[in-house]
Amino acid sequence: MVARVYEIGRTVTEGDPLSFRVTKVAARLAAPEPRVAASIAHLGLAARLWSLALGPAALYGRVPDLDPRLLRWDADGSSPDDLWLSGDSTFPADAARVRDVVLDGHLAPLADALRARYRVSPALLRGNAGSALAGAARELHTWARRTGRPEVGQRALALATDLFALPELRSTGTLDGTAFRRRSCCLYYRCPNGGLCGDCCFDRPPQRSSLEAPAG
Repeated sequence: MVARVYEIGRTVTEGDPLSFRVTKVAARLAAPEPRVAASIAHLGLAARLWSLALGPAALYGRVPDLDPRLLRWDADGSSPDDLWLSGDSTFPADAARVRDVVLDGHLAPLADALRARYRVSPALLRGNAGSALAGAARELHTWARRTGRPEVGQRALALATDLFALPELRSTGTLDGTAFRRRSCCLYYRCPNGGLCGDCCFDRPPQRSSLEAPAG
């Protein structure tokens, strides 16, 4: 995945992996409209990016350099998104550095592209980023307990807590230990076999008329 993946205005004939991925997700889920598929594709990619940063940070106190020029992405792969890194540089792992690497380096330009192409709500995309971060921290915490390394899980949760204190993520939801409740909806429930995610803002799928405000 290079920086140009997130640029606006590229065509399929030029090689547009982002649009290709959204189309693939739409077909797999029978999404009723493109923005639903765009949201789900965004959520999956965000989860992988957070995991790439959070895992090494909790285990080793370092975060890899995920510069888009070094990170490769197979847009035709299955879920979870297939990413691989061509460099080996690392940085000290604190919330500011992880924000620079994941939010500024990837999720901000990705959100810009998805909003421009698919008219996805900015609040929804921020909520996806928060949900993906909480999910990555929760999975790492579960793994750490299962493998007898509880200190790793605690470091993951501490870093996630620091990240949720940042302005970009503060309004996305509430993290309480490993539990997270987001303030927006990813729209997965609108797919034929979809439903509400465990951290959804809704307690039950809303009627179509109430979709816009809570989801955005």
